Amino acid sequence: MLDGFQHTKIRTKDVAINVLRGGSGPPLLLLHGYPQTHVMWRKVAPSLARHFTVIATDLRGYGDSDKPHGLPDHSNYSKRAMANDQVEVMAALGFERFAVAGHDRGGRVAHRMALDHPGRVQRIAVLDIVPTRTMYARTTREFAKAYYHWFFLIQPEPFPETLIGANPEAYLRKHLGGRYAGLAPFESGGWPEYVRCFSDPAAIHATCEDYRAAESIDLEHDDADFGRRKVECPLLALWGSHGVVERCFHPLDDWREYAVDVGGKSLDCGHYLPEERPEETAQELARFFA
Repeated sequence: MLDGFQHTKIRTKDVAINVLRGGSGPPLLLLHGYPQTHVMWRKVAPSLARHFTVIATDLRGYGDSDKPHGLPDHSNYSKRAMANDQVEVMAALGFERFAVAGHDRGGRVAHRMALDHPGRVQRIAVLDIVPTRTMYARTTREFAKAYYHWFFLIQPEPFPETLIGANPEAYLRKHLGGRYAGLAPFESGGWPEYVRCFSDPAAIHATCEDYRAAESIDLEHDDADFGRRKVECPLLALWGSHGVVERCFHPLDDWREYAVDVGGKSLDCGHYLPEERPEETAQELARFFA
């Protein structure tokens, strides 16, 4: 999917992470969202690689990275655990300090990374999210209808796993295609890869665990930090003007409760900025990380 990028797997303390690397310049880590893989950056990474050493990974539980079974407290899918994976990957590649951009779940991993590893993260961009704690605390009827999966995926196993596993492609078609832009942004290479990876029962379980952790141990971590420490490095928030984050939240104000130096804007798209508006997304990220 990413011509000119080198593929490898890097073993962290307890999982192997799928990694693609390309370009040259300052290191920039790209983290994908649910239910996707590093392939979501296929339209953005080549442009960024002209200015940065781009590292695009599959998060723990996604794509071709390892997918351990969830622990009773979901701690092995906490954003803290997932952030630690990525810090170890970057260290293994020789990068002790780096910038990071995360979309959706990847943005939540990046947020936790910037809190837990402030000496590592130089700048952070979060795409179409506000903090997890805020989204749960300010849930409205409109948000719950649009993001029903937040409340479906957290149900105890094996209920959501069984239902999704009956027809993973149909679930993906509804989840990815049921938003502002439909399936069109994914049909230029992303769709077959998403179906391949998500059809693995271990991936279905792992991605449910990602959400179970978000509703439990991640909130415990966020509650412990709120009012006590913030993201200190510059933070860029980008979101889609036709998405749920725009309708239900106030991204810049919401992020300023959690970060010291916040800027950003909306783009004329829905949730999947790197696939719906790749040129604009790449331009905004390149400008910020430069």
